[in-house]
Amino acid sequence: MDKLYIIAQKNQQQANAVSAGIELAKKMNLQPEIAAYSYESFSGDAYYNPRIAADVRQQILATQKLELEQQLSDIAADMTPTDMPFKIPFNITWCKDLAEHACQQAKPQQYAMMLKAIHESDYFLPADWQLIRHTKVPLMLLTHNLLSKAGTILMAVDLGSNKTVKKVLNQAVINQARRLAEVTGHELHLGFVIRIPKILRDMDILNSRVLIKEAYDKHQQAIEQIGIARDHVHILAGNPDMCLFELSCRLNAEYLVMGAVQRQGIMGRVIGNTAEAILARSRSHILLIPQQAVD
Repeated sequence: MDKLYIIAQKNQQQANAVSAGIELAKKMNLQPEIAAYSYESFSGDAYYNPRIAADVRQQILATQKLELEQQLSDIAADMTPTDMPFKIPFNITWCKDLAEHACQQAKPQQYAMMLKAIHESDYFLPADWQLIRHTKVPLMLLTHNLLSKAGTILMAVDLGSNKTVKKVLNQAVINQARRLAEVTGHELHLGFVIRIPKILRDMDILNSRVLIKEAYDKHQQAIEQIGIARDHVHILAGNPDMCLFELSCRLNAEYLVMGAVQRQGIMGRVIGNTAEAILARSRSHILLIPQQAVD
């Protein structure tokens, strides 16, 4: 059985990744495995004395272990043996670089997906961004600010790309979205954004309505091959991350499924990508399919 790598963090104030992960694992027939992470920077005696630091670290880890065991016990009390017939394994790791450790642990040969609650941060390149750029398995990021559970899934597909790698990534997004829709019973919608630079939109050089109509006609065959109803296909023109955000809100989408190109180096830091741009404002859970998973 493939496994679901559930990331739990100490004093997590966001969406409860543990209970949500176990529920999703049950629906997708995956074995949940919890990776609990903890790290704190010390000051005073704990900073200057390694022995004191080690004792404090052990106390923190022991407290987290007890809290996690209690949480798992509460979850198990609400389940029948049929719902979860095996004990859920967990590991607690003292680690400063959560993203690097998690990406090394969650190998595609063993894990079908990684799941974590979105962590709000003002810091440059927080753990969630690093996970997006380096994960080799699909990554589910849970928002703590879910707009609705209306039973809708929105998949973002780039119908206009002729690049082989983009086409392969598109198919992976479609496959994952279909599977998620099947296990949740949600309605599946497709979103495609015609990218128009802001300067052109402001100058009214292009007619968005004409572009959208032409796109429907141009991609009709591709839409039919995907096998999704016409009224569940939404083509928009503008900025991709803003368009997808607004569309997901309009549809009350519980899940947004999209691909991640995973730019690296200086270009990645300067340009970023649509997945990262939408992360800060998302009102849906986001399932990201990394390019590394389909290479």
